[in-house]
Amino acid sequence: MRIPALAILTIATVLTSVSARAQTYDPAYPVCLHVYARGANYYECRYTSLPQCNATASGRGAQCVINPYFASAHSDYRRHRRAY
Repeated sequence: MRIPALAILTIATVLTSVSARAQTYDPAYPVCLHVYARGANYYECRYTSLPQCNATASGRGAQCVINPYFASAHSDYRRHRRAY
């Protein structure tokens, strides 16, 4: 009797589990809002400037961060080379 009950419990757990979304940065926007909420910790990457993001973060448990995966974030290495 224990084996069928355990099998039913396992199947019910697998079928009712919620799929988790991967936490990603949107490469289309340079600034992300990192939200700290009870039971949730996520990023909203939809801001074009830090002041715009800071206005949204005001009064919330949130912090603005620079998007490390922004499409234009890669600098040209030749610009930073020294001439010897």
